Amino acid sequence: MRVFFLAALAASAATGPFFVDEALRGGLKDIFICGDENQKNYIVETLGTGVAFLDFDNDGLLDIFAVTASKLKGVAPGTEPVNHLYRNKGNGTFEDVGKKSGLAKAGWGQGVCAGDIDNDGFVDLYVTYWGKDVMYRNRGDGTFEEVTPPEIGIRWGTGCAFVDYDRDGKLDLMVANYLDFDLKNTPRPDGPNPCHWKNEKVMCGPQGLKPGLNRLWRNESTPGKIRFVDVSKRAGIETPGPRFGLSVTTLDYDRDGWPDIYVAVDSQASLLYHNKHDGTFEEVALESGVALSEDGREQAGMGTAVSDYDGDGWPDLVKTNFIDDLPNLYRNNRDGSFSESTVQSGLGKYTQFMGWGVAFVDYDNDGWPDIFMVNGHVYPGVKSGEYRQRRILYRNNGAGKFSDMSVEAGAAVMEKTSARGLAVGDYDNDGRPDMLISSMNERLNLLRNNLTAGKSITLKLVGQKSNRSAIGAVARLTIGKRTLTGEVRSGSTFMSQSDFRLQFGLGTATEAEAVEVQWLGGALEKLGPLPSGQIVTITEGRGVTSNMPYVK
Repeated sequence: MRVFFLAALAASAATGPFFVDEALRGGLKDIFICGDENQKNYIVETLGTGVAFLDFDNDGLLDIFAVTASKLKGVAPGTEPVNHLYRNKGNGTFEDVGKKSGLAKAGWGQGVCAGDIDNDGFVDLYVTYWGKDVMYRNRGDGTFEEVTPPEIGIRWGTGCAFVDYDRDGKLDLMVANYLDFDLKNTPRPDGPNPCHWKNEKVMCGPQGLKPGLNRLWRNESTPGKIRFVDVSKRAGIETPGPRFGLSVTTLDYDRDGWPDIYVAVDSQASLLYHNKHDGTFEEVALESGVALSEDGREQAGMGTAVSDYDGDGWPDLVKTNFIDDLPNLYRNNRDGSFSESTVQSGLGKYTQFMGWGVAFVDYDNDGWPDIFMVNGHVYPGVKSGEYRQRRILYRNNGAGKFSDMSVEAGAAVMEKTSARGLAVGDYDNDGRPDMLISSMNERLNLLRNNLTAGKSITLKLVGQKSNRSAIGAVARLTIGKRTLTGEVRSGSTFMSQSDFRLQFGLGTATEAEAVEVQWLGGALEKLGPLPSGQIVTITEGRGVTSNMPYVK
């Protein structure tokens, strides 16, 4: 198998790039604003915004939702930037339906996550803000209505994820909050008492500012009424105290059938909330080995992602960090702990990149999850470090090692922006994962995967007794002597949402010999062989309910 893919990659590199940016051809021309593009006077201007791949109208095509922020000065009333919803037209182009959908909201947007909160079969959205977050219910007719819990106050929400933490079949919500930001009393670089970075005057934070508190909202909705209750304190989410929380990623790291939660934290120790099965969590990041760097330092954690990169059946973690540091690749030890394998795996080459969105993505469909990272500085104009930075595509060589394939991947990967959000999904349904990137004060990048490589199969899981989005369900595919594992999740990467569907690269195999789905409610469903080259819908308790061949 490995010889086959080396040949395939060599052939692709000789004939053209793996990825091509199709954003402009697809009609994605809008600029997404986050503060002044030339000078960042306050930290609120630096985080950027998230993006989402989701099928909001259930037509089998991935649509795009993109969050925008604003500017502190210079925006005339009535011209404020708004969020955008782009409907996939199925021919490689998108139509902006944000205004008629009800999602074209102005404000200082930050992140987005998705999930079917009322189990009606239509995906809903949660959008975080510097201000007040907004929950949107999908009416199923192409429009959304705001159903924000009244208890949500003015905070600075960043990453979020829907998660059925108590396994009652209703999606709950985890939200990271960054800091309690006071614009009037925070120093500017050009004012008195400025902050410094490498002897240059820069905006202040997060250190020296007041951290935020993470929130957990329990879904107590009834038919016809959306209701979420703040259970942060009694569930143990508040126990670690205030933190500069950013990305939220859910995973069942100990494989006990209950979802746990990992939060990347800026300039402090990151958090791992272990689900105790009784409605509460215990924070165990330090003893589990995912709180600090390998040498015991607090890091500026940004983006996070989960996958079984070494093929042992257990979920591993990757995290991006601030400049002059390495990312973290945490290998699951299968005993409740992780070991950092960043340097050994080949991810210890670069310290000049400031990482944000990160994802495991099997771009060559060989059955081994690769890693894609987007980068960009926070200080435009500083002498130390480029503000616009290229992306990094690491290829998984199948033996715990990664190689930088960014140059071979083409100009779309090597393009320099100050990137932030990242989502992964097969928007053209051709069986190859594509990537969506948001950057500071630029248009979106839509990286279409053109690599002719291995075969694949895509599973769309639909819950019945468990939540309809199947968030938390785990699928395992048998391919020869190997088992491939994927989990449906909300949120992750960096304040963004990827496709709920699970795509598995099969290499040269023409079928998955066996498929096993562990639904979050506890039911285990086993299916026989499934041929490659198709999108297969598996409904809880009913097996395969539909299939659709890939678009050629």
